[in-house]
Amino acid sequence: MSFARLDRAPGYRLLADAIEREILEGRLKPGDRLPTETEFAEQFAVNRSTVREGIRLLEESGLVRREEGRRLFVARPETSALAQRMSHAMVMHEVTFRELWETMMALEPMAAELAAANVTPEQISALAANLSETRAVLADRQNVTRLDIAFHALVAEASGNRALLLSRDALGRLFYPAFEAVISGLPAAPERLLTAHTAIYEAIRTGDAAEARRWMERHIMDFKRGFERMGLDLAAPIALPTGQEKTK
Repeated sequence: MSFARLDRAPGYRLLADAIEREILEGRLKPGDRLPTETEFAEQFAVNRSTVREGIRLLEESGLVRREEGRRLFVARPETSALAQRMSHAMVMHEVTFRELWETMMALEPMAAELAAANVTPEQISALAANLSETRAVLADRQNVTRLDIAFHALVAEASGNRALLLSRDALGRLFYPAFEAVISGLPAAPERLLTAHTAIYEAIRTGDAAEARRWMERHIMDFKRGFERMGLDLAAPIALPTGQEKTK
């Protein structure tokens, strides 16, 4: 792979754009080894500091990683990093809980419906294990919250739709404080959650897409009612879960 010389500044941005274009257009693929910084500097006819700044941009975007010392490779952006950036953007744009819930109301039933058609035996086992663990820790509100979020992530994964999976990951993270508030504040919440998860699991396991969608819609609606019963403000801007504020 060779690159044309750069004729205008800022060189580091043009360099990053040129490499990014090769990656996104499929001429460079995840796992491909890239030239060294010295080789890039020669190909682009720029100094190594320009190369380092350009590579830094690509590393921050998740398109390039360093391995084996300082060797550069094409990378596939991690879904967790994408979700974190989206979460931060929604917080900065002061997205409200109502807006977040409306989006989840569209995505979660779709995920359940698709999961009923596309789930694998391994994913059925993972969902069953999640349910068993939830039953075992039902009195432990913090663990129930964790398992609830994991259950919904497993359903999204079972949908087989990567666009849906990437879209809802950030939303699930931002829902965490609200999940925690409802499950901790309402005595009946864990049992109601377990009932819904069991019904969703059975519908997915048996391939009943309509029932999976119906129960997921009911589950997400029930969560909103719990939020309102807690006296929490649907119009309030969402916040990052504790511990994510300084995560990079």
